[in-house]
Amino acid sequence: MGKFDGKVAIITGGAASIGAAITKRLNADGAMTIVAARSEDKGNLIATELGENCRFVKTDITKDEDLRTLVETTIQEFGRIDVLINNACSYGDDGASTDRETWLSTLNTNAVSAAILGEMVRPHLAKVGGNIINIGSISGAFPHIGRWAYPVAKATLRHLSKTQAVEYSAEKIRVNLLVLGHIWSDPFENLTSNNRSHADKVSQPYNLVGRVANGEEVANVVSFVASNEASYVTGGEIQVDGGYSAMGPEQHFPLMPLLMGEQQ
Repeated sequence: MGKFDGKVAIITGGAASIGAAITKRLNADGAMTIVAARSEDKGNLIATELGENCRFVKTDITKDEDLRTLVETTIQEFGRIDVLINNACSYGDDGASTDRETWLSTLNTNAVSAAILGEMVRPHLAKVGGNIINIGSISGAFPHIGRWAYPVAKATLRHLSKTQAVEYSAEKIRVNLLVLGHIWSDPFENLTSNNRSHADKVSQPYNLVGRVANGEEVANVVSFVASNEASYVTGGEIQVDGGYSAMGPEQHFPLMPLLMGEQQ
């Protein structure tokens, strides 16, 4: 028996990278998982891999008609929605020179679409006392030099999560934000030419664990927060960042010994 037996979870961007890890974990825990993604190849692949308890619905989350189709298809086939994981995101960002089109696209994908889909599933979650998990980032809490649009979009998602938690509480819907740090995922693979050891080395000074995380480590936290085991957790920001948020600007390097050391 799994803790999500008889329950239905929608995972946006659930066909690859961190989203695929979330899909697989919830599926293993007994949930009927609905993968909402644009890539038919990746969507069909994970649906085939996981079998009858996984469905792929081709979805561009920036299109309302696609979101309506996603929700309607889920209800028609399975009759309920218990969990929504807003995981899909866009990394569009050219720092201070980001043009208007990229700004709007990044905000639309990372925050606006999560708000609209959340509202669409709201009545269905209310029927079952369901919950929403928004996948955020340390970028939404801390400025990152050379990056503007993505951090601002994740900061917007951070505030949206609080707003949803407050408004939806009357309907017994929980809403939480996972704040992710450095995760081995498509962006990290692309930036390092799939060199995991290099990624760990670069990430080491920025977190207390000293490496990037695996997607499965994110999925484990999602599984807990989405379950009844976390029934008293709402409006929360759950750090999955290896201690990044705890360190502060001194990171691993104490100031006092440096001040007492050899002077140039």
